[in-house]
Amino acid sequence: MIPIAKPWIGNEEIDAVRRVMEGGILAQGEQVAELEKKFSEYIGARHAIAVGNGTQALHLVYAALGFKAGSEFVVPDMTFAATATPLLHLGFKPVFADIEPKYFSLDASQVKKLVSKTTRAIVPVHLYGHPADISELSEVAKEHDLALIEDACQAHGAQFNGKRVGSFGVAATFSFYPTKNMTTGEGGMITTNSDELAETCRMTRDHGQKPVYTHSVLGHNFRMTNIAAAIGIEQLKKLDRMNDGRRKNAALYNEMLSSVVGTPPEAQWARHVYHQYTMRVPKGRDDLMKHLGQAGIGARIYYPIPLSEQPILKGFRKGKNVETAKAAGEVLSIPVYPSLPEADIKLIASKIKEWMAKQ
Repeated sequence: MIPIAKPWIGNEEIDAVRRVMEGGILAQGEQVAELEKKFSEYIGARHAIAVGNGTQALHLVYAALGFKAGSEFVVPDMTFAATATPLLHLGFKPVFADIEPKYFSLDASQVKKLVSKTTRAIVPVHLYGHPADISELSEVAKEHDLALIEDACQAHGAQFNGKRVGSFGVAATFSFYPTKNMTTGEGGMITTNSDELAETCRMTRDHGQKPVYTHSVLGHNFRMTNIAAAIGIEQLKKLDRMNDGRRKNAALYNEMLSSVVGTPPEAQWARHVYHQYTMRVPKGRDDLMKHLGQAGIGARIYYPIPLSEQPILKGFRKGKNVETAKAAGEVLSIPVYPSLPEADIKLIASKIKEWMAKQ
């Protein structure tokens, strides 16, 4: 079976974990601090705050902004649920905006239509590893005095106009789940240039205490462990190399598949890091996925149901988002991870062509 994703773990990560285990300090400590320092430098942000996963990162950022209950956050209708669900926990309201069809990111023209007196933030998602158009969305945020929060959980190392995502808005969030461009097993990171927001997030992830056992704000245990951070330090060292591998694999797919399916484009202003290689298959997408599965090839749909159609979220729906609905019926992701052998890429492409030729 060729899996949809596979982390690139080597002896470096194994040795790093062993050193932590032998040292005996397993929870948050010096390895976490080291990963935060190196990640902030990599992204180009003043602060990085490590947490237990990407969902926790989003939760902390949303909470740290201090908005009143009932405040609205504009989010894309096509993304993973965790972009929106922390808002419900905090008493905020998600407003689902349609995507633009090329890069699957927030359509700024649609966002403008949804801004109301209670809108407080815009949350673009750099979906599949391709940056959202930050310039257009930043203009909307500036015009209406809104916070811009980047959900970069799928875009470690992606660039917008030569600058890495995660440094444009008031804050950004990353996930280190095993399928992502780099992993810590489970983990997440917040990046920000705001000293105040960083301090609030650091306190809130650790039971709201500062100094120790003095609890000044209502907090959580959202800490990262030294074990996870040790893996992350080694992963970060080779992130660019892993992303180069993803780009190389994507280029090979583009060469072989562009005549039969909708291959993912890359904007002139973007550097795509292909968290997923996501095609558009206008007819028979589900049958193609079944065909690939029967051939031992992992293929997934990210995401088959718009957020506004999800049982726990459809109460916030304000209308049908046409491009999101269309994309949800067409997108199909195939393996693109950096260690994927060229022979497997050619096999996957041949199976897709084989199926398409019969349609």
